[in-house]
Amino acid sequence: MEIREATKEDLEEIIIIESKCFPEAEAAKEEDFRNRYSAFKENFFVAVKNEKVIGFINGCTTDKPELPDELYHNTELHNPSGDYQTVFGLDVLPEYRNSGVATELLKHFIIISKERGKKGMVLTCKNHLVHYYEKFDFKHVGVSDSSHGGAKWNDMILLFK
Repeated sequence: MEIREATKEDLEEIIIIESKCFPEAEAAKEEDFRNRYSAFKENFFVAVKNEKVIGFINGCTTDKPELPDELYHNTELHNPSGDYQTVFGLDVLPEYRNSGVATELLKHFIIISKERGKKGMVLTCKNHLVHYYEKFDFKHVGVSDSSHGGAKWNDMILLFK
């Protein structure tokens, strides 16, 4: 498996993977992905196995250690020199789950974010994933104000040393 920066050609597969990983109300739309990629393609990474994209991670950078819903839809809020890397999505095709793909994507994004001088990483997740992110030293901040997709989300933060 290889982790690399996503290309514009990867977007179709990324959009398909998103639709398989999230309910329709929560999944990012094609237009969102295209806008995000145009605004912060340096923050899109894919996992590739046998020349097939099997997972991805992406997110904008921001000045604040939080992930409000507006960031998902307004790429003008992306600040390349912001102190915090967000994670909008960490998606892996169902048939490749529980094989370390998500772990490798997240570790890669953490390393890159540290190398870029970020202070930390923030994300929101559902209850069943809080423990997963805690294994990477993310701290559970509490229930998020997010109403994205009508779901309940938790705020998580990883501060870099």
